Amino acid sequence: MKLILKEVIAKSILSKSEIPGADYCINPYTGCSHACRYCYASLMKKFTGHTEPWGDFVDIKVNAPQILQRQLKSASKGSVMISSVTDAYQPVEAKYKLTRQCLKVLLPYQFPVFILTKSPLVLRDMDLIKQFDDIEVGITITTYDEKIRKIFEPKAPTIEARIHALKTLHENNIKTYAFIGPALPMDPEALCSMIFPYVEHVLIDRMNYTSKTLNIYRKLKLQQWLDRDFADSIIKRLKDCLGEKAEVVC
Repeated sequence: MKLILKEVIAKSILSKSEIPGADYCINPYTGCSHACRYCYASLMKKFTGHTEPWGDFVDIKVNAPQILQRQLKSASKGSVMISSVTDAYQPVEAKYKLTRQCLKVLLPYQFPVFILTKSPLVLRDMDLIKQFDDIEVGITITTYDEKIRKIFEPKAPTIEARIHALKTLHENNIKTYAFIGPALPMDPEALCSMIFPYVEHVLIDRMNYTSKTLNIYRKLKLQQWLDRDFADSIIKRLKDCLGEKAEVVC
């Protein structure tokens, strides 16, 4: 199905956050063309009137930088997450550059910022990122297995591209972290060896087994991953090989 793009006018862009460690969040887009099968943000459909499958639509908040500028004038200083219910560096960002413009607006205020993305497009903005006093860039990497990635994250960048992004950020002295969330079927030691040299810390989150993801696991004969004890053993192995860098968030 063709991706449905719609330019919209946002009323607000700097939102109060319920995510631990973040006072605010910025989401320049609604929807995400990465189309990850497990994405919790698909709940946004309830609030936007979209009936298309998750991954088939993106609303583009074309006035996001202007609204952010207005909101920052009266906002108390606090940490900002980019972004919580979309990927701020999904493919449409290459054209619209809303995330880049929002970073430019944030820069004079020097709010602490942490970015989370699956996309190496974040490397485009290293010139801005380096100017923040307190900023971290996280890359979501959920498995070491490209076959699994294609099943659960069909339109997201490859694992290799994400590792390259982490490595490049690290080599440019930018604080980096990895988000293993959700922890998809994997060899945990193999994944650890791929990311360990390039991150300051790693956040690990378990799979939220919705009916949709349950069906995928059963169809692929991955039922052992549905066993809580087995999943916990994988999390433990991740923690063991990552050591003090690892934190389980759920």
